[in-house]
Amino acid sequence: MFEFFKKQPLHINIIIGLLLGSVWAYLSIVFGWNDFTTNWIAPFGTIFINLLKLIAVPLVLFSIISGVSHLSDASSLGRMGAKTIGFYLITTVFAVTVGLVVVNVVKPGAFADDNQRIVNRLSYELWVEDTEGVDYVDDQRFLSDPKYADFMTDAMDKYQEDISDAAVAEKVNQANNKEKGGPLDFVVDMVPSNIFVSFNKNLMLQIIVFALFFGISLIAVPKDKVQGVISFVNGANEVFIKMVELVMKAAPFFVFALLSGVLAKMAQTEQELFEIFKSLGVYALVVTFGLAFMVFVIYPLILSSLISKKTELSFVQAYKYFMKGIRPAQLLAFSTSSSAATLPVTMECVHENLGVDEEISSFVLPIGATVNMDGTSLYQAVAVIFLAQFHFIDLAISDQLIIILTATLASIGSAAVPSAGLIMLIVVLQSVNLNPFWIAIIFPIDRILDMCRTVVNVTGDATVSTMVAQTEGKLHYKI
Repeated sequence: MFEFFKKQPLHINIIIGLLLGSVWAYLSIVFGWNDFTTNWIAPFGTIFINLLKLIAVPLVLFSIISGVSHLSDASSLGRMGAKTIGFYLITTVFAVTVGLVVVNVVKPGAFADDNQRIVNRLSYELWVEDTEGVDYVDDQRFLSDPKYADFMTDAMDKYQEDISDAAVAEKVNQANNKEKGGPLDFVVDMVPSNIFVSFNKNLMLQIIVFALFFGISLIAVPKDKVQGVISFVNGANEVFIKMVELVMKAAPFFVFALLSGVLAKMAQTEQELFEIFKSLGVYALVVTFGLAFMVFVIYPLILSSLISKKTELSFVQAYKYFMKGIRPAQLLAFSTSSSAATLPVTMECVHENLGVDEEISSFVLPIGATVNMDGTSLYQAVAVIFLAQFHFIDLAISDQLIIILTATLASIGSAAVPSAGLIMLIVVLQSVNLNPFWIAIIFPIDRILDMCRTVVNVTGDATVSTMVAQTEGKLHYKI
Protein backbone atom coordinates (compact mmCIF):
# COMPACT_ATOMS: atom_id res chain seq x y z
CA MET A 1 0.00 0.00 0.00
CA PHE A 2 2.81 2.41 0.89
CA GLU A 3 4.39 1.73 -2.50
CA PHE A 4 1.12 2.75 -4.16
CA PHE A 5 1.09 6.10 -2.35
CA LYS A 6 4.77 6.68 -3.14
CA LYS A 7 4.06 6.35 -6.84
CA GLN A 8 1.19 8.90 -6.81
CA PRO A 9 1.70 12.66 -7.25
CA LEU A 10 1.27 14.71 -4.09
CA HIS A 11 -2.04 16.24 -5.14
CA ILE A 12 -3.53 12.76 -5.76
CA ASN A 13 -2.48 11.62 -2.29
CA ILE A 14 -3.98 14.78 -0.77
CA ILE A 15 -7.27 14.09 -2.56
CA ILE A 16 -7.19 10.53 -1.18
CA GLY A 17 -6.56 11.99 2.28
CA LEU A 18 -9.57 14.31 1.93
CA LEU A 19 -11.83 11.46 0.82
CA LEU A 20 -10.65 9.11 3.57
CA GLY A 21 -11.09 11.90 6.13
CA SER A 22 -14.72 12.39 5.04
CA VAL A 23 -15.38 8.63 5.14
CA TRP A 24 -13.76 8.28 8.57
CA ALA A 25 -15.80 11.20 9.94
CA TYR A 26 -19.01 9.57 8.73
CA LEU A 27 -18.04 6.20 10.23
CA SER A 28 -17.05 7.79 13.54
CA ILE A 29 -20.45 9.49 13.73
CA VAL A 30 -22.33 6.29 12.84
CA PHE A 31 -20.40 4.06 15.25
CA GLY A 32 -19.91 6.60 18.02
CA TRP A 33 -16.15 7.08 17.55
CA ASN A 34 -16.31 10.88 17.71
CA ASP A 35 -14.47 11.10 21.03
CA PHE A 36 -11.68 8.89 19.68
CA THR A 37 -11.47 10.98 16.50
CA THR A 38 -11.46 14.25 18.43
CA ASN A 39 -8.87 13.10 21.00
CA TRP A 40 -6.53 10.92 18.94
CA ILE A 41 -6.81 11.95 15.28
CA ALA A 42 -7.84 15.62 15.16
CA PRO A 43 -4.72 16.78 17.09
CA PHE A 44 -2.54 15.76 14.14
CA GLY A 45 -4.51 18.20 11.99
CA THR A 46 -3.79 20.92 14.54
CA ILE A 47 -0.11 19.95 14.49
CA PHE A 48 -0.15 20.28 10.69
CA ILE A 49 -1.55 23.82 10.77
CA ASN A 50 0.86 24.76 13.57
CA LEU A 51 3.81 23.51 11.51
CA LEU A 52 2.71 25.49 8.47
CA LYS A 53 2.19 28.63 10.55
CA LEU A 54 5.57 28.06 12.19
CA ILE A 55 7.22 28.03 8.78
CA ALA A 56 5.07 30.79 7.23
CA VAL A 57 6.34 33.74 9.29
CA PRO A 58 10.12 33.21 8.89
CA LEU A 59 9.61 32.11 5.27
CA VAL A 60 7.78 35.36 4.47
CA LEU A 61 10.44 37.38 6.31
CA PHE A 62 13.47 35.81 4.64
CA SER A 63 11.90 35.34 1.20
CA ILE A 64 10.89 39.02 0.94
CA ILE A 65 14.27 40.25 2.20
CA SER A 66 16.01 37.86 -0.21
CA GLY A 67 13.82 38.93 -3.13
CA VAL A 68 14.24 42.65 -2.47
CA SER A 69 18.01 42.30 -1.95
CA HIS A 70 18.33 40.91 -5.49
CA LEU A 71 16.65 43.94 -7.06
CA SER A 72 18.94 46.29 -8.89
CA ASP A 73 17.18 49.37 -7.52
CA ALA A 74 14.28 50.38 -5.30
CA SER A 75 12.28 51.81 -8.23
CA SER A 76 11.54 48.30 -9.52
CA LEU A 77 10.14 47.45 -6.09
CA GLY A 78 7.73 50.39 -6.28
CA ARG A 79 6.69 49.34 -9.79
CA MET A 80 6.04 45.77 -8.66
CA GLY A 81 4.14 46.98 -5.62
CA ALA A 82 1.85 49.17 -7.73
CA LYS A 83 1.13 46.29 -10.14
CA THR A 84 0.51 43.88 -7.28
CA ILE A 85 -1.99 46.09 -5.43
CA GLY A 86 -3.65 47.10 -8.71
CA PHE A 87 -4.15 43.51 -9.89
CA TYR A 88 -5.39 42.42 -6.46
CA LEU A 89 -7.98 45.21 -6.32
CA ILE A 90 -9.19 44.42 -9.85
CA THR A 91 -9.66 40.71 -9.11
CA THR A 92 -11.42 41.49 -5.82
CA VAL A 93 -13.91 43.90 -7.42
CA PHE A 94 -14.50 41.35 -10.15
CA ALA A 95 -15.14 38.60 -7.57
CA VAL A 96 -17.69 40.75 -5.70
CA THR A 97 -19.42 41.55 -9.00
CA VAL A 98 -19.60 37.86 -9.94
CA GLY A 99 -21.15 37.13 -6.54
CA LEU A 100 -23.76 39.87 -6.93
CA VAL A 101 -24.71 38.76 -10.45
CA VAL A 102 -25.15 35.10 -9.43
CA VAL A 103 -27.14 35.82 -6.26
CA ASN A 104 -29.45 38.29 -8.02
CA VAL A 105 -30.14 35.85 -10.85
CA VAL A 106 -30.76 32.77 -8.68
CA LYS A 107 -32.32 34.60 -5.68
CA PRO A 108 -31.57 31.83 -3.12
CA GLY A 109 -33.31 33.73 -0.30
CA ALA A 110 -36.61 33.56 -2.19
CA PHE A 111 -36.56 29.74 -2.06
CA ALA A 112 -37.60 29.84 1.60
CA ASP A 113 -41.24 29.45 2.63
CA ASP A 114 -43.11 32.77 2.27
CA ASN A 115 -44.55 32.53 5.79
CA GLN A 116 -41.03 32.17 7.17
CA ARG A 117 -39.88 35.18 5.15
CA ILE A 118 -42.78 37.24 6.50
CA VAL A 119 -41.75 36.37 10.07
CA ASN A 120 -38.18 37.27 9.15
CA ARG A 121 -39.29 40.61 7.69
CA LEU A 122 -41.29 41.49 10.79
CA SER A 123 -38.32 40.62 13.03
CA TYR A 124 -36.15 42.91 10.87
CA GLU A 125 -38.61 45.79 11.30
CA LEU A 126 -38.69 45.20 15.06
CA TRP A 127 -34.91 45.45 15.07
CA VAL A 128 -35.00 48.72 13.07
CA GLU A 129 -37.54 50.21 15.48
CA ASP A 130 -35.40 49.23 18.50
CA THR A 131 -32.01 50.26 17.08
CA GLU A 132 -30.93 53.88 17.22
CA GLY A 133 -29.42 55.34 14.05
CA VAL A 134 -30.72 52.62 11.71
CA ASP A 135 -33.19 53.36 8.90
CA TYR A 136 -35.29 51.07 6.69
CA VAL A 137 -33.58 50.12 3.43
CA ASP A 138 -36.85 50.04 1.44
CA ASP A 139 -40.39 51.46 1.51
CA GLN A 140 -42.19 48.33 2.76
CA ARG A 141 -43.79 48.36 6.24
CA PHE A 142 -45.12 44.99 7.42
CA LEU A 143 -45.55 46.03 11.06
CA SER A 144 -48.34 48.49 10.23
CA ASP A 145 -50.16 46.09 7.92
CA PRO A 146 -53.06 44.26 9.72
CA LYS A 147 -52.83 41.20 7.46
CA TYR A 148 -49.52 40.27 9.11
CA ALA A 149 -50.86 40.49 12.70
CA ASP A 150 -51.00 36.70 13.05
CA PHE A 151 -47.25 36.49 12.45
CA MET A 152 -46.27 38.92 15.19
CA THR A 153 -45.77 36.39 18.01
CA ASP A 154 -43.36 34.30 15.92
CA ALA A 155 -41.63 37.45 14.73
CA MET A 156 -41.02 38.69 18.27
CA ASP A 157 -39.67 35.30 19.30
CA LYS A 158 -37.32 35.28 16.33
CA TYR A 159 -36.15 38.82 17.06
CA GLN A 160 -35.31 37.90 20.66
CA GLU A 161 -33.59 34.74 19.48
CA ASP A 162 -31.50 36.75 16.98
CA ILE A 163 -30.19 39.27 19.48
CA SER A 164 -29.57 36.77 22.31
CA ASP A 165 -26.97 34.62 20.51
CA ALA A 166 -23.85 35.05 22.65
CA ALA A 167 -21.40 33.79 20.02
CA VAL A 168 -22.76 36.18 17.42
CA ALA A 169 -22.83 39.06 19.93
CA GLU A 170 -19.10 38.58 20.52
CA LYS A 171 -18.38 38.82 16.79
CA VAL A 172 -20.60 41.90 16.48
CA ASN A 173 -18.59 43.55 19.27
CA GLN A 174 -15.34 42.72 17.46
CA ALA A 175 -16.71 44.24 14.25
CA ASN A 176 -17.92 47.37 16.09
CA ASN A 177 -14.48 47.83 17.62
CA LYS A 178 -13.01 47.75 14.12
CA GLU A 179 -15.47 50.38 12.93
CA LYS A 180 -14.71 52.76 15.81
CA GLY A 181 -11.16 53.32 14.59
CA GLY A 182 -10.04 56.32 12.55
CA PRO A 183 -9.71 56.30 8.75
CA LEU A 184 -5.93 55.81 8.88
CA ASP A 185 -5.89 53.13 11.59
CA PHE A 186 -5.31 50.47 8.92
CA VAL A 187 -2.13 52.27 7.82
CA VAL A 188 -0.99 52.79 11.41
CA ASP A 189 -1.49 49.08 12.14
CA MET A 190 0.78 48.18 9.22
CA VAL A 191 3.85 49.70 10.88
CA PRO A 192 5.22 47.63 13.79
CA SER A 193 6.50 49.24 16.97
CA ASN A 194 8.18 46.00 18.03
CA ILE A 195 8.92 43.40 15.36
CA PHE A 196 9.24 40.61 17.95
CA VAL A 197 5.67 41.29 19.09
CA SER A 198 4.64 41.10 15.42
CA PHE A 199 6.35 37.70 15.15
CA ASN A 200 4.71 36.49 18.34
CA LYS A 201 1.20 37.53 17.25
CA ASN A 202 1.62 36.51 13.59
CA LEU A 203 0.87 40.06 12.40
CA MET A 204 1.73 39.27 8.79
CA LEU A 205 1.25 42.75 7.34
CA GLN A 206 3.64 44.25 9.89
CA ILE A 207 6.18 41.53 9.13
CA ILE A 208 5.91 42.30 5.41
CA VAL A 209 6.47 46.02 6.03
CA PHE A 210 9.51 45.26 8.20
CA ALA A 211 10.91 42.84 5.59
CA LEU A 212 10.47 45.40 2.79
CA PHE A 213 12.11 48.11 4.90
CA PHE A 214 15.00 45.78 5.79
CA GLY A 215 15.44 44.67 2.17
CA ILE A 216 15.42 48.24 0.80
CA SER A 217 17.99 49.26 3.42
CA LEU A 218 20.10 46.26 2.42
CA ILE A 219 20.16 47.50 -1.20
CA ALA A 220 21.25 50.97 -0.06
CA VAL A 221 24.35 49.67 1.77
CA PRO A 222 27.49 48.77 -0.27
CA LYS A 223 27.44 45.03 -1.07
CA ASP A 224 30.88 44.30 0.36
CA LYS A 225 29.64 45.39 3.80
CA VAL A 226 26.44 43.31 3.84
CA GLN A 227 27.46 40.23 1.86
CA GLY A 228 27.42 38.13 5.02
CA VAL A 229 23.87 39.25 5.84
CA ILE A 230 22.70 38.51 2.28
CA SER A 231 24.30 35.04 2.41
CA PHE A 232 22.61 34.32 5.74
CA VAL A 233 19.19 35.47 4.47
CA ASN A 234 19.51 33.41 1.28
CA GLY A 235 20.66 30.36 3.25
CA ALA A 236 17.86 30.70 5.82
CA ASN A 237 15.33 31.05 3.01
CA GLU A 238 16.54 27.77 1.46
CA VAL A 239 16.27 26.02 4.84
CA PHE A 240 12.65 27.06 5.34
CA ILE A 241 11.78 26.02 1.79
CA LYS A 242 13.24 22.59 2.59
CA MET A 243 11.12 22.50 5.77
CA VAL A 244 8.04 22.99 3.61
CA GLU A 245 9.07 20.06 1.41
CA LEU A 246 9.55 17.81 4.45
CA VAL A 247 6.19 18.74 5.99
CA MET A 248 4.40 18.21 2.67
CA LYS A 249 5.64 14.63 2.46
CA ALA A 250 3.25 13.85 5.32
CA ALA A 251 0.50 16.20 4.07
CA PRO A 252 -1.97 13.44 2.98
CA PHE A 253 -2.07 11.98 6.51
CA PHE A 254 -2.32 15.40 8.12
CA VAL A 255 -5.14 16.39 5.75
CA PHE A 256 -6.99 13.16 6.64
CA ALA A 257 -6.68 14.01 10.35
CA LEU A 258 -7.68 17.63 9.83
CA LEU A 259 -10.84 17.00 7.82
CA SER A 260 -12.04 14.04 9.90
CA GLY A 261 -11.57 16.12 13.06
CA VAL A 262 -13.46 19.13 11.66
CA LEU A 263 -16.45 17.05 10.54
CA ALA A 264 -16.53 15.02 13.76
CA LYS A 265 -16.71 18.22 15.82
CA MET A 266 -19.45 19.69 13.65
CA ALA A 267 -21.91 16.79 14.05
CA GLN A 268 -22.66 14.13 16.64
CA THR A 269 -25.31 12.19 14.70
CA GLU A 270 -25.98 11.17 11.10
CA GLN A 271 -28.95 13.53 11.06
CA GLU A 272 -26.84 16.48 12.17
CA LEU A 273 -24.26 15.72 9.48
CA PHE A 274 -27.01 15.48 6.90
CA GLU A 275 -28.54 18.76 8.05
CA ILE A 276 -25.17 20.52 7.80
CA PHE A 277 -25.00 19.67 4.12
CA LYS A 278 -28.75 20.13 3.55
CA SER A 279 -29.34 23.40 5.43
CA LEU A 280 -29.34 26.53 3.33
CA GLY A 281 -28.68 24.30 0.32
CA VAL A 282 -29.48 26.80 -2.44
CA TYR A 283 -27.44 29.53 -0.74
CA ALA A 284 -24.49 27.16 -0.39
CA LEU A 285 -24.80 26.12 -4.04
CA VAL A 286 -24.85 29.74 -5.19
CA VAL A 287 -21.73 30.58 -3.16
CA THR A 288 -19.99 27.41 -4.36
CA PHE A 289 -20.93 28.10 -7.98
CA GLY A 290 -19.56 31.65 -7.78
CA LEU A 291 -16.33 30.42 -6.17
CA ALA A 292 -15.97 27.59 -8.69
CA PHE A 293 -16.54 30.06 -11.54
CA MET A 294 -13.59 32.12 -10.29
CA VAL A 295 -11.33 29.07 -9.80
CA PHE A 296 -12.14 27.10 -12.95
CA VAL A 297 -13.09 29.85 -15.40
CA ILE A 298 -11.93 33.38 -14.60
CA TYR A 299 -8.39 32.83 -13.26
CA PRO A 300 -7.44 30.06 -15.72
CA LEU A 301 -8.88 32.05 -18.67
CA ILE A 302 -6.75 35.05 -17.76
CA LEU A 303 -3.58 33.03 -17.41
CA SER A 304 -4.25 30.60 -20.26
CA SER A 305 -4.60 33.54 -22.65
CA LEU A 306 -1.37 34.99 -21.28
CA ILE A 307 0.56 31.72 -21.41
CA SER A 308 -0.66 30.59 -24.86
CA LYS A 309 0.44 33.93 -26.36
CA LYS A 310 3.95 33.64 -24.92
CA THR A 311 4.56 29.92 -25.56
CA GLU A 312 3.81 27.20 -28.08
CA LEU A 313 1.16 25.75 -25.79
CA SER A 314 -2.43 25.70 -26.99
CA PHE A 315 -5.08 27.39 -24.89
CA VAL A 316 -6.21 24.03 -23.46
CA GLN A 317 -2.63 22.98 -22.68
CA ALA A 318 -1.99 26.32 -20.97
CA TYR A 319 -5.17 25.83 -18.91
CA LYS A 320 -3.99 22.40 -17.75
CA TYR A 321 -0.50 23.77 -17.07
CA PHE A 322 -1.82 26.37 -14.62
CA MET A 323 -4.40 24.16 -12.91
CA LYS A 324 -1.96 21.28 -12.44
CA GLY A 325 0.74 23.59 -11.12
CA ILE A 326 -1.39 25.20 -8.43
CA ARG A 327 -3.42 22.11 -7.46
CA PRO A 328 -1.41 21.06 -4.34
CA ALA A 329 -1.87 24.54 -2.86
CA GLN A 330 -5.60 24.51 -3.69
CA LEU A 331 -6.13 21.18 -1.97
CA LEU A 332 -4.18 22.29 1.08
CA ALA A 333 -6.14 25.56 1.19
CA PHE A 334 -9.37 23.55 1.20
CA SER A 335 -8.27 21.43 4.14
CA THR A 336 -6.72 24.21 6.27
CA SER A 337 -9.13 27.10 5.49
CA SER A 338 -6.17 29.44 5.94
CA SER A 339 -4.33 31.40 3.26
CA ALA A 340 -1.52 32.09 5.72
CA ALA A 341 -1.04 28.41 6.61
CA THR A 342 -1.08 27.50 2.91
CA LEU A 343 1.39 30.27 1.97
CA PRO A 344 4.59 28.15 2.09
CA VAL A 345 3.06 25.60 -0.28
CA THR A 346 1.60 28.31 -2.55
CA MET A 347 5.07 29.84 -2.87
CA GLU A 348 6.56 26.48 -3.72
CA CYS A 349 3.88 25.71 -6.36
CA VAL A 350 4.11 29.12 -8.02
CA HIS A 351 7.91 29.03 -8.15
CA GLU A 352 8.57 25.35 -8.88
CA ASN A 353 5.52 24.46 -11.01
CA LEU A 354 4.49 27.70 -12.73
CA GLY A 355 7.98 29.11 -13.17
CA VAL A 356 7.48 32.44 -11.40
CA ASP A 357 10.83 33.94 -10.42
CA GLU A 358 11.42 33.67 -6.68
CA GLU A 359 12.01 37.42 -6.53
CA ILE A 360 8.39 37.94 -7.64
CA SER A 361 6.69 35.11 -5.72
CA SER A 362 8.40 36.04 -2.45
CA PHE A 363 7.09 39.59 -2.78
CA VAL A 364 3.61 39.18 -4.30
CA LEU A 365 2.32 36.06 -2.48
CA PRO A 366 2.84 37.19 1.15
CA ILE A 367 1.03 40.43 0.33
CA GLY A 368 -1.74 38.42 -1.34
CA ALA A 369 -2.16 36.12 1.66
CA THR A 370 -2.73 39.24 3.75
CA VAL A 371 -4.77 41.60 1.57
CA ASN A 372 -6.20 39.56 -1.32
CA MET A 373 -9.39 37.75 -0.30
CA ASP A 374 -11.34 37.30 -3.54
CA GLY A 375 -13.25 34.29 -2.19
CA THR A 376 -14.11 36.14 1.01
CA SER A 377 -15.39 39.20 -0.85
CA LEU A 378 -17.51 37.08 -3.23
CA TYR A 379 -18.98 35.18 -0.29
CA GLN A 380 -19.78 38.40 1.56
CA ALA A 381 -21.64 39.82 -1.45
CA VAL A 382 -23.71 36.64 -1.87
CA ALA A 383 -24.37 36.31 1.88
CA VAL A 384 -25.62 39.89 2.30
CA ILE A 385 -28.02 39.71 -0.68
CA PHE A 386 -29.20 36.24 0.38
CA LEU A 387 -29.95 37.44 3.92
CA ALA A 388 -31.81 40.45 2.52
CA GLN A 389 -33.89 38.22 0.23
CA PHE A 390 -34.50 35.84 3.13
CA HIS A 391 -36.07 38.77 5.03
CA PHE A 392 -38.21 40.09 2.15
CA ILE A 393 -35.88 43.08 1.64
CA ASP A 394 -35.12 44.49 -1.81
CA LEU A 395 -31.75 46.20 -1.90
CA ALA A 396 -31.44 49.05 -4.41
CA ILE A 397 -28.60 49.33 -6.92
CA SER A 398 -27.03 52.05 -4.73
CA ASP A 399 -26.98 49.62 -1.77
CA GLN A 400 -25.38 46.94 -3.93
CA LEU A 401 -22.68 49.40 -5.04
CA ILE A 402 -22.01 50.07 -1.35
CA ILE A 403 -21.68 46.31 -0.87
CA ILE A 404 -19.06 46.15 -3.66
CA LEU A 405 -17.03 48.93 -2.04
CA THR A 406 -17.40 47.68 1.54
CA ALA A 407 -16.78 44.01 0.68
CA THR A 408 -13.63 44.97 -1.23
CA LEU A 409 -12.26 46.99 1.67
CA ALA A 410 -13.43 44.44 4.25
CA SER A 411 -11.71 41.61 2.39
CA ILE A 412 -8.44 43.53 2.64
CA GLY A 413 -8.95 43.77 6.40
CA SER A 414 -9.79 40.08 6.84
CA ALA A 415 -7.21 38.01 8.67
CA ALA A 416 -5.87 35.03 6.70
CA VAL A 417 -7.32 32.58 9.24
CA PRO A 418 -10.46 30.40 9.35
CA SER A 419 -13.84 32.22 9.60
CA ALA A 420 -12.35 35.72 9.86
CA GLY A 421 -14.67 36.62 6.98
CA LEU A 422 -17.67 36.31 9.32
CA ILE A 423 -16.51 39.30 11.35
CA MET A 424 -16.00 41.36 8.21
CA LEU A 425 -19.43 40.23 6.96
CA ILE A 426 -20.92 42.02 9.97
CA VAL A 427 -19.28 45.25 8.77
CA VAL A 428 -20.78 44.76 5.29
CA LEU A 429 -24.26 44.08 6.75
CA GLN A 430 -24.08 47.20 8.87
CA SER A 431 -22.99 49.29 5.87
CA VAL A 432 -26.44 48.76 4.29
CA ASN A 433 -28.46 48.94 7.55
CA LEU A 434 -29.07 45.20 7.94
CA ASN A 435 -29.07 43.30 11.24
CA PRO A 436 -25.53 42.00 11.96
CA PHE A 437 -26.99 39.20 14.13
CA TRP A 438 -28.20 37.51 10.95
CA ILE A 439 -24.81 35.87 10.54
CA ALA A 440 -26.17 33.21 12.93
CA ILE A 441 -28.36 32.02 10.04
CA ILE A 442 -25.36 30.99 7.95
CA PHE A 443 -23.21 29.76 10.86
CA PRO A 444 -23.97 26.04 10.36
CA ILE A 445 -22.34 25.78 6.93
CA ASP A 446 -19.81 28.57 7.16
CA ARG A 447 -16.91 26.22 7.95
CA ILE A 448 -17.47 24.22 4.75
CA LEU A 449 -17.85 27.36 2.61
CA ASP A 450 -14.78 28.83 4.33
CA MET A 451 -12.77 25.90 2.98
CA CYS A 452 -14.04 26.62 -0.54
CA ARG A 453 -13.41 30.37 -0.49
CA THR A 454 -9.86 29.87 0.77
CA VAL A 455 -9.19 27.92 -2.44
CA VAL A 456 -10.28 31.02 -4.38
CA ASN A 457 -8.06 33.27 -2.28
CA VAL A 458 -5.00 31.10 -2.90
CA THR A 459 -5.74 30.70 -6.63
CA GLY A 460 -6.15 34.48 -6.92
CA ASP A 461 -2.76 34.98 -5.25
CA ALA A 462 -1.13 32.57 -7.70
CA THR A 463 -2.83 34.27 -10.66
CA VAL A 464 -1.68 37.76 -9.71
CA SER A 465 1.89 36.63 -8.97
CA THR A 466 2.05 34.99 -12.42
CA MET A 467 0.66 38.13 -14.08
CA VAL A 468 3.19 40.35 -12.30
CA ALA A 469 6.02 37.99 -13.23
CA GLN A 470 4.93 38.04 -16.88
CA THR A 471 4.84 41.85 -17.00
CA GLU A 472 8.28 41.98 -15.34
CA GLY A 473 9.76 39.41 -17.76
CA LYS A 474 10.43 36.99 -14.90
CA LEU A 475 8.12 34.11 -15.77
CA HIS A 476 10.03 31.01 -16.88
CA TYR A 477 7.59 28.44 -18.23
CA LYS A 478 8.42 24.88 -17.21
CA ILE A 479 7.14 22.97 -20.22
